[in-house]
Amino acid sequence: MKQRWEKLGQIYTPGTIRHPKLVSHAANPLPIHLDGDVYRVFFSGRDDQNRSSVAAVDIDIAQRRVITEYQHPFFEHGPEGSFFADGISIGNCYSVNGLHYMLFMGWQVPQNGHWRGDIGRLIVSPNLTTLHLDDHSPLMSSDATDPISLSYPWVLKRDDSNYTMWYGSTNTWDAGNKEMIHTINCASSDDGQTWIRHGLAVPFEIGVVQAFSHPTVVRNECGEYEMWFSFRSGLGQKYRIGYATSVDGESWKLDLKNKCLDTSSVGWDSEMVEYPFVFDHAAKRYMLYNGNGYGKTGFGLAVLSD
Repeated sequence: MKQRWEKLGQIYTPGTIRHPKLVSHAANPLPIHLDGDVYRVFFSGRDDQNRSSVAAVDIDIAQRRVITEYQHPFFEHGPEGSFFADGISIGNCYSVNGLHYMLFMGWQVPQNGHWRGDIGRLIVSPNLTTLHLDDHSPLMSSDATDPISLSYPWVLKRDDSNYTMWYGSTNTWDAGNKEMIHTINCASSDDGQTWIRHGLAVPFEIGVVQAFSHPTVVRNECGEYEMWFSFRSGLGQKYRIGYATSVDGESWKLDLKNKCLDTSSVGWDSEMVEYPFVFDHAAKRYMLYNGNGYGKTGFGLAVLSD
């Protein structure tokens, strides 16, 4: 039976926080369950120079409303020269030996140069009140497999001894159609600390789906893997949310006709939809996602239904 996403509406609109590091945007929503129907949703807010820091709100999923809006960032972008000097865009969380990590893309925008990113980690306190930098060096940076730029990591613990990371990697800034080739690659780890890179995970096609961003991966009731991601075609269209499946989590098949999320005819997500985060709650599968302006209009909620 075909399934589709039913939009439940815009949940949070940025703009009421007056902290100088949080003057706009609520991108990359990342929910962590607190109690009952309540989640703390971390997100990337921006200052007036477009540098992003990590903020949060508490929301009630059932009532679809904000309960608490925190007035200060939980973690700010880094100083000049750091690998996250120009921003932090968060991915997801995972645990290793009792430590809870939040993954992020650290932005650098060199003067007279092209922006680029590396992957870093924050340590999340048990009560979700503080975030601390795990290391001043990136967890993963450019190398022979990922020679240009990395982005938006997602880690899933697949069994007692194996972790898999899916993340963005730039092949070129311009494929000849004024759009980059930015693929989803994968890496594996036995301990959640040291990563072996395996290269391309999800196939791409020039002019159809060539600029990927922000994978979110879950397993279904049959044990198969499902992935949602932002993508652009290279034909001038802004971000949409696409879908792929895998039996083993390593070889993926694109499916752009099923379980995708498109824009609305009017309103806050009428131009673009991007940065999905898929999670299960109370026997339902939900998606938090951003709309127009890369999160400038906040984030909304959708539920998967038959």
